[in-house]
Amino acid sequence: MQCSQCKLFCLRLLCQKTKYVSYLSNRAFHISSINYQRKETILNVFDRKTKLIQRNRTCLDPDRSLYSYVHERVAQSVVDRIFDIKRTFECALDLGCGRGLTTRELTKDVVKKIVMIDSSALMLEQIEPPLEENGHVDMEIVKENIDEENFNFNENTFDLAYSCLSLHWINDLPGVFQNVLHSLKNDAPFIGAMFASDTLFELRVALQLAETEREGGFAPHISPFVDPPDIGSLLQRVGYNIVTLDVDEVHIDYPNIFELMFDIKGMGESNCSWNRRLTLKRETLLAAQAIYKDMYGNNDGSIPATYRVLYFIGWKPDPSQKAPAKRGSGNVSFKDIGKVTESISEQQLPSQ
Repeated sequence: MQCSQCKLFCLRLLCQKTKYVSYLSNRAFHISSINYQRKETILNVFDRKTKLIQRNRTCLDPDRSLYSYVHERVAQSVVDRIFDIKRTFECALDLGCGRGLTTRELTKDVVKKIVMIDSSALMLEQIEPPLEENGHVDMEIVKENIDEENFNFNENTFDLAYSCLSLHWINDLPGVFQNVLHSLKNDAPFIGAMFASDTLFELRVALQLAETEREGGFAPHISPFVDPPDIGSLLQRVGYNIVTLDVDEVHIDYPNIFELMFDIKGMGESNCSWNRRLTLKRETLLAAQAIYKDMYGNNDGSIPATYRVLYFIGWKPDPSQKAPAKRGSGNVSFKDIGKVTESISEQQLPSQ
């Protein structure tokens, strides 16, 4: 009798342990799935308050226009991509407009109304007046002091959205891309430009080597930048269609590393990552100058700096958009390309 009761007790205990293990495994799976979703959607790399202070500080500099040369060049490239779309846009969104370097290059026959949003109220106040030759007289401009990470417009509001050198400071890129997609009308484009990986790689390498030599280790002094393929994949996951990417490199020569870092500060592009180091020793900076000049210096004594800019365009889906051909539907082989070029060349030869 006691033996049977003992067996029954052990059996109950085993069942309870089995249920408990099953509960723990289910709970662990639930928690891991939640953590995975957070990693996929929420990143907190940049101190947005510090970035706002840095950008506001540039507004107080009377020589601020001297440091906008990179932004002006990239803004012109964004405008060229807008002009390539042969449409007239009724209402457009300028996301992270800054001083409006992109908008001032547009014409009223391309865009009739532009909503400009930026987290810096000082930047909005200093938006440069539109160029008179572009005919902005009838163009409606609306300025909104809104954080680029926390904006919300009604669905189907804009025919066009564009952003110039603002997105590389955004923590929640998936959320921003989703908000832009929500506010766009069907078959409306989103055109953007942002600094990509390997931007200022010369400065990064020089500082890391100098700091390792002088202090036995290094800290991040250059903010992390995205890889172009990651942006393309993210745009597609969010829901954009016909995504295209291209990368351009802007090379600028500086007298020395001190002028380069001074200009980066004047642009408002200083590092604002949470794990940044706030100080840099003088002897380390002098060593970085020597390393920079030795590894990358030009023959005339100047040093080059590379700004790698990623341009992208994604479209809000619409049934009228052309779908890619099905896999295997092609009827021409790559082996025949040589024959095709020979045939074209023969047709272009002048008749005897």
